[in-house]
Order: sequence, then C-alpha cells, then structure tokens
Amino acid sequence: MTAPLEGLRVLDVSTLFAGPIAATFLGDYGADVIKVEHPRKPDASRGHGPAKDGVNLWWKTLGRNKRTATIDLGTPEGADLLLRLAAEADVLIENFRPGTLERWGLGPDALHEANPRLVIARVTAFGQTGPYSSRPGFGSLAEAMSGFAALTGQPDGPPTLPPFGLADGIAALATAFAVTTALRAADRDGRGQVVDLAIIEPILMLLGGQITAYDQLGILQPRSGNRSVNNAPRNVYRTGGGDWVAVSTSSQSIAERVMRLVGREDLVAEPWFASGHTRAEHADELDEAVSAWIGARPTDEVLTAFEGAQAAVAPVYDVRGVLADPQYRAIGTVQTVDDEELGPVKMQNVLFRLSETPGAIRWTGRRHGQDTDAVLAEAGVTREQLELLREKGVI
Repeated sequence: MTAPLEGLRVLDVSTLFAGPIAATFLGDYGADVIKVEHPRKPDASRGHGPAKDGVNLWWKTLGRNKRTATIDLGTPEGADLLLRLAAEADVLIENFRPGTLERWGLGPDALHEANPRLVIARVTAFGQTGPYSSRPGFGSLAEAMSGFAALTGQPDGPPTLPPFGLADGIAALATAFAVTTALRAADRDGRGQVVDLAIIEPILMLLGGQITAYDQLGILQPRSGNRSVNNAPRNVYRTGGGDWVAVSTSSQSIAERVMRLVGREDLVAEPWFASGHTRAEHADELDEAVSAWIGARPTDEVLTAFEGAQAAVAPVYDVRGVLADPQYRAIGTVQTVDDEELGPVKMQNVLFRLSETPGAIRWTGRRHGQDTDAVLAEAGVTREQLELLREKGVI
C-alpha cells in the first residue's frame, strides 16, 4: 500500500524539538524527510537523554524515517546547496531566530524564487514579529507564558512545569497540521506560503476558554492539584494495594455511577450534584468518599468494580505499565524496530491508524550525515564537487 504522504519531500533544518517532531510526524506517513544538520554541530537532541554504548536513544525515535545530511548553511556554498534541495522539495521546516535565514540569503523570497510552491514552516518561540521575536526561547517559556504552569501544581505550591517537552509536542502537532493545510492550498492555488508558528500559542488554545471567562466574568482559574474546577470527583486515589488510580467524572452519568459504586447514593440526590461545576465546589466531600472506598480494596478489585459499573478509571502507569498493558498491546502502540547500531529497539508507534494508507516506522534515527552524499547527488552534485565541499567543511 502507498503511504498517504509518499512523494512529498520535506527539508528539516530545525532543532530542539517542535520542528523536528513535526517532521517526524510527516515522515511517519511516508514523506521523504531530509534532516539537514551542521557538519560540526549536530542537532542538540542527539545529546539529550540517556545513551547506550554512546548511541543516543531519544534520537532513535526523533530521527526515525529521516535521511540525514550535513550542510553549513552559513556559507555561500551551503546556502546554494539548500536552494538546490529546496527547488525539488515541497516543505521546509526551520526554527532559527527570525532574520537568520535572511542573513544567509535563504529567506522566503529566495526560497520561493527557487521553488514557488514551497511551503516554509517557521517555528519559533514567539513568532516572526513582535517585541519578543528576537529572543531565544524554548517550550518551557511557552508553558510559563501560556498560563499552563500557573494552573499546574498544588493550591499551596508553586507553579509547576511539566518534566517533558509538552509545549514543543503540542506545537509539533500544530505545525504538521499547518503544513498539510498549506500544502492543500498550494495544490489549489499553485503557490506555497510561509507558516508562522509561535510555540507560545498552540498550548494556550488547549487551556480552554480561560481568556473568554476572564474577559466576560473576570474569573482567574486557580491551581487545583489533580482536581478539576469543572467536575468532581476527579483525582488520583491510592488503592489498598499501594497503587494509584485516576478517576474522572466529566459526564453527569459517570459521576452518578461512581458515587453509587462507592456506596454514597445519598450524595447523588443532593441538589448541588446535578452539575459538574457545583460538584467541584464539594470536591472535599466527594474525594473523601471515593478515597475511602478505593483505599479499602486491592487494585484489581477496584479496577474490576469500576469496569463493571461502567465508570471511568485507569491505573497510573510508569513506562513499565505502558509496556505491559493489554490495550496498548492490542492497538500496537509500541513497536519493535531493527536499528543498525542497537539491534531491536522499542518505541512508540505512529500517531494514528489509517485503514487504507497506514503510516509506518521504516527505520530509526540515522547517524549524523549518513546520507549526505546520496541526498546531494540527487540535487546534481557530482562526486568531485562533494569531495571539494567536504574539504572546505561545507558538508
């Protein structure tokens, strides 16, 4: 079967992490992704997280389904090479500070002169314009500025940042969506365009209607730990077996089932129980009832009882639980892929299942510059020219 994005060529000249993850998503569904790195300064993600025998493990996932080439874009020869590649590409993803590509002679005007249909995705912390546009920035700043950190943590504790690249991951999903949207427009109109994506924005969209609530009512949502201000009970609870489970009651019917299960049907009859917002005002009382019931029973009994009552519950996993869980196994969330350096390695599968044109992990992250010669040969660079470029440090 032909992958849905087969025939699409993507130049990934971005680093750490939103841009590269977006390119990974496109590669997972068949795009020919060419990862361009500096000859002497590999993508810093190759040094993030644990390594085995000197081989970085995060890169094996982040770099999967990408061919790797090295070009010093800051040299005239390197800029020329990128323009030659761009002439045959559909998408370019970059995340340099605004003005950097222009300084190298690789701004949108130059890229579109080489290829009018090229979609150029510019992924930066703050966007291409505005007073912060030239500042360095990472996803952590987006998590802070968006209001996410202010909402996260215990009520009497400090604002809390997530221990992983949440804003970057959300921005990567938004970038992949933006790219496919712009490609659809290019197919219709015959010309590409520039995608200006600021990492501070997509995470803000997912925080709900807080801007409108503040605008209309002056409401500021407080930190509430694992609780929700929109419904209750909603928390993590410790079982009698010492494990943790999460319970959510976003719908009224689920809330009623939970309270009947734990033997507190009397609370269901209370007038305040009729809506999620007013239930949240009585979270202490509801949590006490649910916590006492769960804490008196072993984990398996809790999970079985909730399932029987058709109430929403899930165990709190670390990665060991993910690997052992039968649901994840049934839908193929984790795949084992052969790697030329490490042998068989496990990693998360592609994002979603398509019935007719599924995505696939074709290979894991490749070595720095492994495909340089092949990629540039496709752009018409001869072997003699490759040797000269290598001698000059351009590749």
